[in-house]
Amino acid sequence: MTLPMSDPTAWATAMNNLGMAPLGIAGQPILPDFDPALGMMTGIPPITPMMPGLGIVPPPIPPDMPVVKEIIHCKSCTLFPPNPNLPPPATRERPPGCKTVFVGGLPENGTEQIIVEVFEQCGEIIAIRKSKKNFCHIRFTEEYMVDKALYLSGYRIRLGSSTDKKDTGRLHVDFAQARDDLYEWECKQRMLAREERHRRRMEEERLRPPSPPPVVHYSDHECSIVAEKLKDDSKFSEAVQTLLTWIERGEVNRRSANNFYSMIQSANSHVRRLVNEKATHEKDMEEAKEKFKQALSGILIQFEQIVAVYHSASKQKAWDHFTKAQRKNISVWCKQAEEIRNIHNDELMGIRREEEMEMSDDEIEETTETKETEESALVSQTEALKEENDSLRWQLDAYRNEVELLKQEQGKAHREDDPNKEQQLKLLQQALQGMQQHLLKVQEEYKRKEAELEKIKDDKLQVEKMLENLKEKENCASRLCASSQDSDYPLEKTMNSSPVKSEREALLVGIISTFLHVHPFGASIEYICSYLNRLDNKICTSDVECLMSRLQHTFKQEMTGVGASLEKRWKFCGFEGLKLT
Repeated sequence: MTLPMSDPTAWATAMNNLGMAPLGIAGQPILPDFDPALGMMTGIPPITPMMPGLGIVPPPIPPDMPVVKEIIHCKSCTLFPPNPNLPPPATRERPPGCKTVFVGGLPENGTEQIIVEVFEQCGEIIAIRKSKKNFCHIRFTEEYMVDKALYLSGYRIRLGSSTDKKDTGRLHVDFAQARDDLYEWECKQRMLAREERHRRRMEEERLRPPSPPPVVHYSDHECSIVAEKLKDDSKFSEAVQTLLTWIERGEVNRRSANNFYSMIQSANSHVRRLVNEKATHEKDMEEAKEKFKQALSGILIQFEQIVAVYHSASKQKAWDHFTKAQRKNISVWCKQAEEIRNIHNDELMGIRREEEMEMSDDEIEETTETKETEESALVSQTEALKEENDSLRWQLDAYRNEVELLKQEQGKAHREDDPNKEQQLKLLQQALQGMQQHLLKVQEEYKRKEAELEKIKDDKLQVEKMLENLKEKENCASRLCASSQDSDYPLEKTMNSSPVKSEREALLVGIISTFLHVHPFGASIEYICSYLNRLDNKICTSDVECLMSRLQHTFKQEMTGVGASLEKRWKFCGFEGLKLT
């Protein structure tokens, strides 16, 4: 459907004010020589024409910058611009992917042909839904056409030259929310998301490292090849990876156990080679460090010589003969040389400091190693016995496996009368018996060593307890001596006086006696003091213990328990002491 315009120049001028090329229904520009950089008003930034299908919205014109709208003449109607002093018409928030506009304020006599004639210059129209109440919805093919249609909001429309109220109206153009637009926008977003996921997947596949080569399945032929590769230093890594994969797959069984053992033994033979290589590299590193240190010391010596030259040149004897520029250069060079020399000197001192720290660490380790006690020796002996016991068990299991293999081979071959195999079985049985006897002896020795170790630990704990008791008794004796020296009474009177010195101590003796009478098996000094602290927080453990030690006929101390559970307990013996006194 193509409708010619009565005055295309006016429409082109109006579109040129916005910096957009006016298009026809087919999408061709009305003015072929249209230049978006040229506008009618200076100061309005030109807007770049938009590519259809991208959904890019042009940047809005600043509100403080006025836009001149002109009269637009169409074939059947005329559009008059709104008052430029009025504020711009309000619009709702733009829905995503909006291609539909709401047009209100249409004349009552306006037809769909007139609507197409007015809005077809904004772009290709897909559908028009006209209502009986002077408004309609117009759906365009692209999103950027909606921005062109919003330009007509606020225009007054007049059909022909009639001044009838039914032939006039004020257009109000706004964004409209349509399900079709939202659906197309969501489809477009999903397509972009799929493209992005595909791009990321392709990038990940490009950056992913290549898969390792597949490992062959176990067979006797492959086993012999891997065994040969294990002996070669250059192919050792590949062969070890194959061996590890076979073991993790569960290829080890009674038939292939010997082959796997030989391959593991070959792998173990490379340990010494690797240790030697490490030692060689460490030696090379030490030699390189030594060379670096020597070279650095030589450089420092040369720097010292250069600085000495500068200092000698700065003396009065030679300094007066230089010019001012030469003196300045010599002083600058001297400062630079001194800074570089100090940096290298700090580096050399740091290296020497690290070497001294390493030497001190080695000396500390040597001193700690020389201070091994008898207990550590016994522990090492027990660990050695454990390892020997484990190795004997493994050997016994290996012998049992060999015996079972021989029995299976004998049953399959039906050679029960073979004297050689009977002799082998007898020898193996005798070896098993000898191994069992040796294992029993080792277990007995291991148990005996463990008993000796436990006994030594118990003795050590008892000695420590006795030392603690002696220290506590010495403390009590020193306190008693100090109290006896500080008292004003003579020594004889204090010896003949009562051990209970005050009413407070008498109360303590009564409370402790009642507490211990309830506990016939005795109680520790900590337990007694915890009970007394509930009555008075100022009671001290050492004072209570000294008081009880003075009353030997009322309280007595006994050692109870064995080994780690050894402890001192106080008991009430007042009834027995009464008979003795």
